[in-house]
Amino acid sequence: MKLPDIINNLRNDAIFSRVIKTSSSFFSASTISTGLSVVQSVLAARLLGVASFGLLGMVMSYTTSVNRLLSFRMSETVVRYGGEYLEQKDEKKLAALVKASSLSEGMVSVIAFLVVLLSADLATRFILKTPDTQQLLTLYAFGLLANFNVETSTGILQITHNVKQQGYVNLFQAIVTASIITTAYFIDGSLEMVLSGYLIGKAISGLGILLAAQIQLRRILPKHVRGASIRSLPNLKEMGVFAFTSNLSATAILAFRESELLWIGLFLSTEAAGYYKAAYAIVSLLSVPANPLILTTYPEFNRLIVQKSWARLKDFMRKVTGFSLLYNSAIALGLIFFGKFILRIYGEEYIPAYPILLVLLVGFVFNYIFFWNRPILLSLGQPGFPFKSTLVAGTLKIALAFPLVPRFGTVAQAGLLSLYYIVSVGANVLRGMKEIRLKEREVMNESSLVE
Repeated sequence: MKLPDIINNLRNDAIFSRVIKTSSSFFSASTISTGLSVVQSVLAARLLGVASFGLLGMVMSYTTSVNRLLSFRMSETVVRYGGEYLEQKDEKKLAALVKASSLSEGMVSVIAFLVVLLSADLATRFILKTPDTQQLLTLYAFGLLANFNVETSTGILQITHNVKQQGYVNLFQAIVTASIITTAYFIDGSLEMVLSGYLIGKAISGLGILLAAQIQLRRILPKHVRGASIRSLPNLKEMGVFAFTSNLSATAILAFRESELLWIGLFLSTEAAGYYKAAYAIVSLLSVPANPLILTTYPEFNRLIVQKSWARLKDFMRKVTGFSLLYNSAIALGLIFFGKFILRIYGEEYIPAYPILLVLLVGFVFNYIFFWNRPILLSLGQPGFPFKSTLVAGTLKIALAFPLVPRFGTVAQAGLLSLYYIVSVGANVLRGMKEIRLKEREVMNESSLVE
C-alpha cells in the first residue's frame, strides 16, 4: 500500500481520528508543559549542582513512591467499570462507582501522608544519606493531601473523552512551577525553595484535575443520582478484586521501574542520582506524545471489547502501534545525536550522564512503541498478568542489581531498567494478542453454532 493510501486509511478511521484529535489537544498543552518542565529542571540542576539535584530527585521520588505503593490506581477501575456503565447509560451505577473510588482514594492519600512522616528518619539514614533532610520529605508529603482525588478524576476525564482538560491544568501548574524555580535561580535560592515550587505545582495539578472532573460529572449525571449508594453496585466484590490486583501490579511497577533514584541512592550516592536524574529526565521526553495516547486509547479498547468488535480492535491496535513506532524512532534519533548538547544545557558537569541516556533509550523506546501493553490486558479482564510479568522481570532486575550496580554504577542500573522493559512489556504484548485471538475464535464458534 502506498503512503498516501495509508494516510487516507488512517484519516477515514473514525476511532483512530477521534483518538488523535483528543490526544492532539492534550499533546499541545503537554508539549508546552514539558518545555517548561525542561526549563525548570535545567535551572534547578544548574542552581543546585549534581549532588543536591540528585537529593531533590530522591526526596520527590520517595514521597511519590510511598503514595503509589498504597494507591489502588482508581483511574483504571473507573475506566474499566465506569466506561461500561456509561456505554449502558446506567447513571446510578456510575455515580456509585465514583463515590466508592473517591472515598477509597482519599483514605489512601491520608495514610500515605502519615507513612511518609513516620518513615522520614529511616529514609534519610539509608536512602538520602544526607543529615537533617527529614523536613524536606515532610514538606513534599503535603502534596499527597492535595492529590486526594486525582486518580478518580483522571478516570472520569478519560471516559468522558476530556483528557485535554488535564492537559490545560498541567500547563497552568507548569507555568507556576517554572516561575518559582526561575525566581529561585536568579536570586540564588535554596533547595527548599525549589522543592516548594514543585510542591505548589503538584497541589495545583491535583485540585485542578478534581475541579475539571466534577464539571464533567455534573454534565453527564442528573442531580438525583449523584448521591447513589455504594451498595447499589452489583459487582462490588469484583471491583475490589480488580482494584487490589491493579494495586499489586502498580506496587510491582513502583518497586522495579519508578523508584530508580531510590535504588541509586541505596547502592551509590546523591551525585550518581544527579547524573541518573538528568539522563532519565531527557529520555522521559518520549512520554510526552505517549501519555495522551495511553489516556485516550484505553477507553476505546474497553469500548470495543465490551462490543466484542475483535477485528476492529486488532485493526485499531495495528494503527496506533505503527503510529507510535514512527514518532518514537524519530525522537530516539534526535536524542542520540543531540543528547550531549542537551546535557550541556544542564551544565558541563552532567556530560558523564550521556552513556546512561543511551542505555535508557533502548528500553524506553520499546516500552512506548507498545504503550498499550497493560491497558489492553486490563480491558480484557486480565489484571493479574501484568503483575506476574512485572514481578518476574522486576525480580530479575533487582537480583542482578546487587552484584552489578555497586560495581559498574549507573550504566548498569540503566541497562537493567531497559532489560526490565523489554521482558515485561514483551510478555504483556504476547499475552494480549493471545487473549484477543481466543476471544475472536469464541465468537466465530458461537456464530457457526447459530448457523
